[in-house]
Amino acid sequence: MDKDKHFQRLVDAGKPVGEIIGINSFLVQVRGLQPVSIHSLIIFEDGSQGFTTRILEDRVLVLRLRTTPLRIGMLAVVQQENLTVKVGKDFIGRVVTVTGEPLDGKGTIAADADWPIFNDAPPIYQRELLSTQLETGVTLVDTLFPIVRGQRLALLGDSKSGKSTLATQIAINQRNTDQIVVYVLIAKRRSDVDMLLNRLSEAGVLDKTIIMVSTIFESLVTSYLAPYAGCALAEYLWQTLGQDVLIIYDDLTTHAHAYREISLLSGVSPGRDSYPGDIFHAHSSLLERAGKLAANHKCLTAIPVVLTEGGDISTYLPTNIMSIADGQWILDMEIFRSGRRPAIDVGLSVTRVGGVGQNTRQKAQNAAVFKTLTEFSRAQEFAHFGGEMSSATAKATALGQKLNQLFTQAPGETYSLMAQQLMLDVVLDPVPLNLNLTNLRRSVVEAAAQIKSEDDYEEALASLKIKAAAPAGEPK
Repeated sequence: MDKDKHFQRLVDAGKPVGEIIGINSFLVQVRGLQPVSIHSLIIFEDGSQGFTTRILEDRVLVLRLRTTPLRIGMLAVVQQENLTVKVGKDFIGRVVTVTGEPLDGKGTIAADADWPIFNDAPPIYQRELLSTQLETGVTLVDTLFPIVRGQRLALLGDSKSGKSTLATQIAINQRNTDQIVVYVLIAKRRSDVDMLLNRLSEAGVLDKTIIMVSTIFESLVTSYLAPYAGCALAEYLWQTLGQDVLIIYDDLTTHAHAYREISLLSGVSPGRDSYPGDIFHAHSSLLERAGKLAANHKCLTAIPVVLTEGGDISTYLPTNIMSIADGQWILDMEIFRSGRRPAIDVGLSVTRVGGVGQNTRQKAQNAAVFKTLTEFSRAQEFAHFGGEMSSATAKATALGQKLNQLFTQAPGETYSLMAQQLMLDVVLDPVPLNLNLTNLRRSVVEAAAQIKSEDDYEEALASLKIKAAAPAGEPK
């Protein structure tokens, strides 16, 4: 009865009213509703809601947010001009649906405000330059392809190449920072959701994470809205509460597929790969909402995950995302099969602004590692011919193998930036050391936590070289 009264109040208030003339699952055609704008919230007679997606001369196309049955001839009325989602600080530590309803059985969530789902990105004059490195805890990433707070950096790779694992590692490492994580799962299976929840819970980071879930069993409309609704939650924390936020979209390929199906059913002319002509705008308007605000000096960092079929990064969707983002981590299946985790392709990955957050030591290590890995790659090519290696080639091979071992990390294994620098200085020491990397990993966390000055660093480095020495008789 309350729904009927609410609907009638909107009609009595003079809001535009229309009549349903066509129903195709989640896509409803309504005659009337004028004047109305794109993304206006619509309420039907039965109390269910939707939003306008296309405005034609004789009708309006509305995407429904629920699956309850409608019938031809029912009325619809404009509820409000903008589609919004409930936001607030109490969403932190919760698992929610795209509409903000709790999924974790911990009771209702008190919202602070409503926030536009399709909000405009902050204009250039409200932004400031990025400067602070975001700690991922992954040595290979933080050394060679760092990300700074406020950056948009794409994560691309073939199916089962470790994309979600790397994204989860980065989320887990934020337990050591002041950042809140918003993790958006788009059209995932229940097993994927459970796996993420278990990893974050075991790592003790769930209490500073918002997980927004849309599954394959829900409407395509839900999958389409998920990244925008997740971004709205992140924006409120960032712009209103003055909180640094990291948002992970897992993944935008699935989102693009949902948007393509919706567009084709809506009668939009298909373009390349049957995607609608505005697919680039759909993703750029989302990712451009990240950045650093001049008003409070806080950052929203975005990591969109993208599937590359067969590892081909030159197809339409990956190239779109890469042109929007400020760099990309590209995962390679051959590297994955070789055993290195994460399987980042050093030759194809790039960060366009991440280097501004590194200190002098990190930049020197970055150059040394790139040089060593290049020499290691050449040495491996020469080794195929079966010839005798020179001492320099043998040294480059041994050092490259040590670096690859150092760069291999388990999903829950993360290191602070200081710990990473210590490990790299030990491995890159010009005097060859008989290293035991297990000892080094075990000792470096405690050593890094004690460093307060440059002298402390040198003392810790000297101590680590001794502690990391392999026992006699152990192979180098």
